[in-house]
Amino acid sequence: MSEIPHLLVHEHADNVGVVVVEGLTKGTDMLCCVTHDNSTFRLTAGADVPIGHKIALKDLGNGDTAIKYGEDIGKIIADIPKGAHVHTHNCKTKRW
Repeated sequence: MSEIPHLLVHEHADNVGVVVVEGLTKGTDMLCCVTHDNSTFRLTAGADVPIGHKIALKDLGNGDTAIKYGEDIGKIIADIPKGAHVHTHNCKTKRW
């Protein structure tokens, strides 16, 4: 892979990925890498998203479960379109 990935996804079943570059801007054609098997796909960033934050890999609806690293990481509390920023404004932990 000669191009540096913008987004890392651990498992094919994940529905969010993590931004791994500084300064990701809306409209960027991201190279996304699935670390489980080193496969890649492309996705357009729907927002400016800081490094370390999540992006929806598909449309997520209110009440859906966010899956990262093959694990349930929280409940979606507002509809999130594919490519959009996933953070505390639209995803909450189920721990408390």
